[in-house]
Amino acid sequence: MARTLMRFTGVGGQGVLLAGEIFAAAKIKEGGHGLKTATYTSQVRGGPTVVDITLDDEEIFYPYANDGEIDFMLSVAQASYNLFKNGVTPGGTIVIEPNLVHPTEEDRKKWNIVEIPIITIAKDEIGNVITQSVVALAIANTYMKALDDELLRGVMLSKVPAKVHDVNNKAYDLGKKYALEAMAKKAS
Repeated sequence: MARTLMRFTGVGGQGVLLAGEIFAAAKIKEGGHGLKTATYTSQVRGGPTVVDITLDDEEIFYPYANDGEIDFMLSVAQASYNLFKNGVTPGGTIVIEPNLVHPTEEDRKKWNIVEIPIITIAKDEIGNVITQSVVALAIANTYMKALDDELLRGVMLSKVPAKVHDVNNKAYDLGKKYALEAMAKKAS
């Protein structure tokens, strides 16, 4: 596998850091190399947050992505979207929470913008808004085909208490379902 570069953006407290940790841990468990680098403002809860995830079969000597190198970004906050979108390769995919992120027409021409209501799915269909990071994890992996689904799911489950395994499994399944539907819609 070539190097995969992904970016999750949001605000502090939305779980984007956890999603990055899960991807990196799963790649390492697979026998490769995975890193996550996080940036957040001093107002940790509610401030713009970005997590860059680098996955590679080879050793990673430089953990930061340069502007224009990110293949995939997922964003659930307008401020973070605005700050970090330029790191995405022209033509790259950006999945947004359409209730919170509003790309410009210029953005829609530059990138493959996909609207999936991540927070609404977590809140209304799963009944637990905290599961939005797992919904996002499944969406990102479905788009990037970065890791085996069951390996990623297993690592995710190892990071959460057993009492919430059922809701997190449901969140993963729904994230994958919505991503596949969005991909099919784009293709038609």
